[in-house]
Amino acid sequence: MKRRWVILGSAGQLGISLVRLLERALDDEVVAALDLPDVDIAERASVETAVLQSPGGPPDFVVNAAAFTHVDRCESETDAARRVNAVAPGIVAAVCHRAGARLAHVSTDYVFDGRARTPRREEDPAAPLSVYGWTKLEGERAVLGVSDRFLVVRTSWLFGPGRNFVGAILEQAARIRREGVGTPLRVVDDQVGAPTYAADLAEGLVALLSKGRSGVYHLTNAETATWWDLARAALDESGFTDLEIERIATEALELPAPRPRYSLLDVSKAARDGVVLRSWRAALSAYLRSSDAPVVRTGGPR
Repeated sequence: MKRRWVILGSAGQLGISLVRLLERALDDEVVAALDLPDVDIAERASVETAVLQSPGGPPDFVVNAAAFTHVDRCESETDAARRVNAVAPGIVAAVCHRAGARLAHVSTDYVFDGRARTPRREEDPAAPLSVYGWTKLEGERAVLGVSDRFLVVRTSWLFGPGRNFVGAILEQAARIRREGVGTPLRVVDDQVGAPTYAADLAEGLVALLSKGRSGVYHLTNAETATWWDLARAALDESGFTDLEIERIATEALELPAPRPRYSLLDVSKAARDGVVLRSWRAALSAYLRSSDAPVVRTGGPR
């Protein structure tokens, strides 16, 4: 009998990747892949309909990949951020507990303040700097407060199908190349983290659930980077080797929400369970050679 899944936040980068992965699997079936407006995860009745009344009855697994991820908007839209990131996960967890379904909830490196200089472990004290980080931390606690059988996966710097940093950089580069003029590329070079490919994260998350893991896990692609490193690699991989990128400090952007300067996550706990993601450079190359690539390469074969 196939394992039955409900994916919440199915229109996001991770949600799309999860649905694709599970639809290819012989032993799995996605019985519901839902996003707004078909489900509102902050409304109990809506979640109950999605989970308890899914085709064929309650699923075996639910993944909550939905979130209010606009970090700067969270600073001014605090009620919306709290509703989606803090309150909703508790509602989803309560419904999953009632249904007897295993839940995986996705969280973020922004629960840490970035003041450390070694990768953050799962048990390290959280100290978010932003509304986004605080509300995501509250969501984690709400999920684990319902059941210690549930899984929370923290990740960082996601790229994949849909809008993301890599796509935005390549769109700017393509416009400069096409028009011959444009705003010079300027990218932050004082934040350190681990870029993570949504397709790889999906595989790792499913693997952890399949192994029966629960509690908090960190899961990212391997190796460190700054945003400048990621932008430079994306440009080089896509045939924009001649375009320069100015290295800038975070303060130069004058963003509403503070960012952690060092948000590298220690992924050794997942590695001990045999779940290891490849380097972000290899993952980026795979992404830019996929049908999800945001622009056509300017040189070399696709």
